[in-house]
Amino acid sequence: MTISLIALVILLIIIFLGMPVSIATALVGVVGFAYLNGMDFINFLDYNWKAPINMLTGRFFETAKETSLSILPLFIFMGNMISRVGMARDLYNTSNAFLGHRRGGLASATVVACGGFASVCGSSLATVATMGKVSLPAMREKGYADKISSGCIAAGGTLGILIPPSSMLIIYGILTETSIRELFAAGFIPGFIGLIGYLIAVQWVAWRNPDQCPSGDYVPWGQRIRKLKSIAPVMILFLIVLGGIYLGVITPEESAGIGAVGSIFVAIIYGRFNFTTLKEVLYDSVRTSATIFCIVIGALTLSTFVTRAGLPSQLLELVTAFDVPPYTVIFIILGIYIILGMFFDSFAMLLLTVPIFYPLVHGLGFDLVWFGIIVIIVTEISMITPPIGINVFVLNSIIPDIKIGTIFRGVTPFWVVDIARLVLLTVFPMISLIMPHILYRM
Repeated sequence: MTISLIALVILLIIIFLGMPVSIATALVGVVGFAYLNGMDFINFLDYNWKAPINMLTGRFFETAKETSLSILPLFIFMGNMISRVGMARDLYNTSNAFLGHRRGGLASATVVACGGFASVCGSSLATVATMGKVSLPAMREKGYADKISSGCIAAGGTLGILIPPSSMLIIYGILTETSIRELFAAGFIPGFIGLIGYLIAVQWVAWRNPDQCPSGDYVPWGQRIRKLKSIAPVMILFLIVLGGIYLGVITPEESAGIGAVGSIFVAIIYGRFNFTTLKEVLYDSVRTSATIFCIVIGALTLSTFVTRAGLPSQLLELVTAFDVPPYTVIFIILGIYIILGMFFDSFAMLLLTVPIFYPLVHGLGFDLVWFGIIVIIVTEISMITPPIGINVFVLNSIIPDIKIGTIFRGVTPFWVVDIARLVLLTVFPMISLIMPHILYRM
């Protein structure tokens, strides 16, 4: 345990110093593995590095052969392609048509549009960057306060982390060897609860500051139906992709392929497809996928070292020896996540901590699908938590005239809602597990 903890401290230090997470995790994993195999730091040049290098290269080949990872580049391609066809504006206009005439309606429409766009494109950062350009000018034109408008955009982007198809759920499933289709099913209700909670937060803010959240224009039902038809192709594709998984008709890998090909047809239907767009989407998808693959390989290398050192099993023995209630352990882990979320981005936090915590959680008898959902929710919270709050900084880079402090104040009501949802789902695991139970476990 001492060796593992020293290695983790060194890992945190070199990441803070600016080393990429993928290189840092792989380096600590390889060196730690070598130390466990007899490497002496004084005479490390004389050590035979064959075993650690074989372990690292083995991770490369195992990751390349992992069929579950094929889901990532395909869903990334789907999200990039749909992002290029102007779907964000169509989603916002449709949501605004149904909600904009109510008090705080434009903010509510932004939250709904963020949730819809994020669930399709699968990227919280892309959602914030895109919706910041689409919805913020409209809210400013109607007299919305910057604190409220920026807050709902930064927080709304986090909804995409949990609502399937979610890259974070896919990565968690690979790290823990948990069913991805069960994770997708488990994420649906918590994601919907998060969306409803954000809408309640908007109404609470609008009730307290009615002059800063004015109502928009009423849109007749005829125009609402036309707006709804404008997003029909993407909605149909989304229903096919997720419906096929939930009903067990297609596997997650097959649904990702259907989504990637279907996104091309959606772009053609919208009349916005050309080979320049295809080239740009392919380039962005390959670059993003390669980055994620490198980080996953580094995390798996670190996981091999940590498991070999016996840290997860020793943590379980420690908890058992002190007779700590299992739920106390869970809340301690969540507290650690919230603290780490103040300094690390969500993706790095997930990859650094899951290999350490999931064997402990599994050993205590908890369902790993449920644990995955609450871990993803904590990573959502980290994206709007100071001082890092990566969504806040992305929005500030898009709209630099809004101060970072203003955005952080704006996301506070949504942060409170997320904490309440986290506690609810932690205390009542069946809320997350009811859909996997009905669809796959009965």
